[in-house]
Amino acid sequence: MATAAWKGSLTFGLLSIPIRLYSAARHERTALHLLHAKCHTRLRQPLFCPTCHRIVDRREVIKGFEYEKGRYAVVGEEDLKKITPEPAGTMEILAFVKRDQVDPIYMDTSYFALPDRDGEKAYEVLRRALEETNEMGIAHFTMHQRDYTVFVRARDHGLTMHTMYFANEIRQLPGYGETPGNLQVKPQEVRLAHQLIESLSEAFRPEKYHDTFQQRLRTLVEAKEKGRIVTEKSAPEKAKVIDMMDALRQSLHRKQERAPGPKRRRVASREGRRAAG
Repeated sequence: MATAAWKGSLTFGLLSIPIRLYSAARHERTALHLLHAKCHTRLRQPLFCPTCHRIVDRREVIKGFEYEKGRYAVVGEEDLKKITPEPAGTMEILAFVKRDQVDPIYMDTSYFALPDRDGEKAYEVLRRALEETNEMGIAHFTMHQRDYTVFVRARDHGLTMHTMYFANEIRQLPGYGETPGNLQVKPQEVRLAHQLIESLSEAFRPEKYHDTFQQRLRTLVEAKEKGRIVTEKSAPEKAKVIDMMDALRQSLHRKQERAPGPKRRRVASREGRRAAG
C-alpha cells in the first residue's frame, strides 16, 4: 500500500470525514546525471562562495531573500519557525463552486482521497452530492509545514483533490488574448475549422498518449548499455506555406480519407450542403 501524504479529517458544516491523501500522479522521467568525462564518475554540485573563493561546509549555509541586486535579508531558522503553521489534522471546506467556473490553469498537484476508518458513509454522501450538483469544494489545510488551498471534486466514484495556484501566481503575458484590429477572419474559414475539429473528435483515452521523448531516451539508454549503434533521427521537413482555406480543405480531405465510412459520408455531405448554401 502506498504511503499517505496526509491524514486527517475533511470537514464542512458539522460533517467530519476522516480521510487519507495519496499522490494521484507523478512524472516518469529517465534521469541523466552529470559525469566526469575522464573517469565517468558522477559529479556533485559544490557549494562554492565566489567572495571567499572556496567551497563552504553545509554548516556555514544560511538562507536569505534578495530584495535588491546582491543584497539579502537574512532569514534564520528561528524566523521560519515563527511563521511555519502548526501541523493540523483538519481540512475545512470553505466554499462550493460550480466545476465549470474553475479554469484548469488554477490546478496544480493532484491527490486521491480515501475514507479512513468509520468515514466511508460520510465520504460517499459528499461524493454523491458533489457529483449530482456538479460542484467542487474549496478547502484549506496544512501539510508538510505549508498551508494549501485545494479543490475537492468527485471523480471516478471517489474524491480527488488538486492543490491550487493562487491568482497572483498565474502569469500575465503581454499580447495574450488580444486580437489584432486589422485581422480579417472569413466565416467559411471558421466553418471549415469546425468540420476539421469534428472529423478529429473522439472520446478521450489517456492511455493513447505517451511521452515520446522519454520513450526514445529509454531506447537510447538501452542501446548504449548493449553497445549498439544509435541511428540518427531524421529531421522533419518544414511545412510549405499555403493559403489558409487550402490548408483547411486539404487537412479535412486527408482526415476524411482515413475516417470510417459512415462518418466520412456524414462530414462530406455536411460540407456539400454548406458549400451549396
